[in-house]
Amino acid sequence: MERKRKILFKYVAPSILSMLSVMLFTIIDGIFVGRGVGTDALGAVNIAFPFVMIFTAMVLLVTVGGLTITAIRIGRDDWDGANVSYVHTVTAAAVISAVFCFLGTVTVKQMATLMGSNATFFDMVCEYIFWYAVFMIPCGLCSAFNGFCRNDGDPLLVTIGVVVSTTLNIFGDWLFVFPLHMGLKGAAIATGISQTVGLMVTLTHFVRKKGKLRFIRCRFDPALMKKIIVRGLPECVSQFAAPLEVIFYNIVLLRDLGDRAENVFSVIGYVAAFAVAVFVGTAEGAQPLFGRSYGAKKEEDLKYYLRSSLIVSVVGSLIIYVALLFVGRSICSLYGLDELTLEATMEAMPKYSLGFLVQSVTVVLCSYLYSTTRTGQALMISILRSFVLNTIVIFAMPVLFGPDSIWYAFPVFEGIAMVIAIIVTLYADRNGAIQGDNE
Repeated sequence: MERKRKILFKYVAPSILSMLSVMLFTIIDGIFVGRGVGTDALGAVNIAFPFVMIFTAMVLLVTVGGLTITAIRIGRDDWDGANVSYVHTVTAAAVISAVFCFLGTVTVKQMATLMGSNATFFDMVCEYIFWYAVFMIPCGLCSAFNGFCRNDGDPLLVTIGVVVSTTLNIFGDWLFVFPLHMGLKGAAIATGISQTVGLMVTLTHFVRKKGKLRFIRCRFDPALMKKIIVRGLPECVSQFAAPLEVIFYNIVLLRDLGDRAENVFSVIGYVAAFAVAVFVGTAEGAQPLFGRSYGAKKEEDLKYYLRSSLIVSVVGSLIIYVALLFVGRSICSLYGLDELTLEATMEAMPKYSLGFLVQSVTVVLCSYLYSTTRTGQALMISILRSFVLNTIVIFAMPVLFGPDSIWYAFPVFEGIAMVIAIIVTLYADRNGAIQGDNE
């Protein structure tokens, strides 16, 4: 038991710290852009954000799929097979990143139009997309190599890379936005440089050959590539939940509650997302442990890591939720809100943020399912969360219970998704968690 506890801490604690660093950067980045460039700049970033989210989703499609297969092969001590999966995944991530780099630089005006920018935001959206896209290859590879470094037994180095990257990003935002007055271009360049440095930190693991994963020569295997894509579909679909939720909330808030409610929602999205760091970090940290235990057919270890991850995820999210009740006002005031908007934010945040508590269970269960080859079940839950339940609940609740009930829509549809995820997981494990696999 003590051994498993130490292993869990070794993987999960650095992953949570990494995600907290990322969320801290997100909060500070918004403060710099809002105060240093202006309110319209925040709007431009929001308009450009779907382009970045689609890019992230496509990289995760192959990265998560490849990590799942690699972890299972490592668990059964098939390092040759793990290396083949590693090579295919990193190569695919590089190709996807190159495609989005082309789209964001050569066809940037078309991308800005496609994102829905009007005359007010068009130039700023083009500027942000272009300079973000310049660095998309190192950004995509950073995500892939971080995952494989964690699976190759060095999660602490990933955390070091993320902390260094976040620190550099915050400094770059300040330098480029304020002293150098480079506007959104500077914010995008700061992100790109920091991600490139983060990639260089993680690459030291592979350059120094500290683990067993190697970039070997191998033939392209279409069947393996197809399997990687299938395994990564649940996480890819989940990545579309956030932008869709934002779009649906924006429609309802502007229609029923007005501009102030929209500003409230934007600030909550920045601040309350600290809870996301806990359960996403837990899920990412536990993924190699799920996969290895499954590949090694150690059901007792697998169940221990699942139970422990759920406890860490829920308790950690609850701590963040309670903390926001005490320090949320101080954090929100940094965004320069007027008194009425600040009061409205403090009233809405506890209602909306309840959704993170139930989401903390669903995210870990989905990671458990796709890490143990139950891709169909994980995909079903992701589709329900990302496209079905959120759409129905967000639009139905204000009609049934009044405009202010919109703040409870997030916890309601995530609560339904959590119940479904629990039932699906119990059903999937009815004959035992360890089943035959051919990864």
